[in-house]
Amino acid sequence: MTREIREPGSAIDGGDAGTDGLTVGRAAALVGISVRTLHHWDDVGLVRPSGRTWAGYRVYSTEDITRIHRVLVYKELGFSLAEIGRVLDDPATDAREHLRRQRSLLVERITRLQAMIRAVDRVTEAADSGMRLTPEEQVEIFGSHWRPDWTEEAAGRWGESAQWAQYLERAAEKTPEDWKRFAAEAEALKAELAAAKRGGVAPGSDEANTLAERHRASISQHFDCTRAMQVCIGRMHVEDPRFAEHYDTLEPGLAVWLREVIFASAAAHGVDPDSVTWE
Repeated sequence: MTREIREPGSAIDGGDAGTDGLTVGRAAALVGISVRTLHHWDDVGLVRPSGRTWAGYRVYSTEDITRIHRVLVYKELGFSLAEIGRVLDDPATDAREHLRRQRSLLVERITRLQAMIRAVDRVTEAADSGMRLTPEEQVEIFGSHWRPDWTEEAAGRWGESAQWAQYLERAAEKTPEDWKRFAAEAEALKAELAAAKRGGVAPGSDEANTLAERHRASISQHFDCTRAMQVCIGRMHVEDPRFAEHYDTLEPGLAVWLREVIFASAAAHGVDPDSVTWE
């Protein structure tokens, strides 16, 4: 139930939090967000002001401001508003537990950002020393089907992940000769995968599981690829028409077969392919 503030003009003029509370304008200014945002959070039930003036204006108490700050922390960490509401309204979690959880999540994010900063520094150093590949060198090494803008697309999709930071750091250390060797190994592996598919190798067999591990090891040259991540990549090979076309050009049905090989190998190691997420 909201508390009515009856002194005319006190909260409208911006009373102090903890006495009459703060109007929506002063609350928004205090926490650095817009009045429109606070109105929206009120509408969706995320942060409802605990008081109203005699004229019906919203009034935010000290507890309301504390909740706003908690929302902002979780929002900065990438939580959706619905997820934040569930976390904050969980009766099993007290205020002290919220603070411990937020601190832990912030430390994790700081660690990821620091890793990304180090990776960017290494890429900058590599660029200064001429170690990175030009678009022409990329096409020369990876073939005419390669599109240099794929790297930019990947950065937009995974740029904030720890795996992307790892990729940048490792890529900065590679010379053109390293990339040529990797490209040759990748093409050889794809040829073996195609041959296995043509030869009727069944997903889940020892031979297929060995190929799945080699596929994961190939990816792990760029970043530490877990089996769950490999399952996600296997899905992408089928769901992204560009990947599917590339594999199926080597051998009809190869993309789906490779996905099933990866799924069977993951399941053999206790990973449920139907429920994994990128982790």
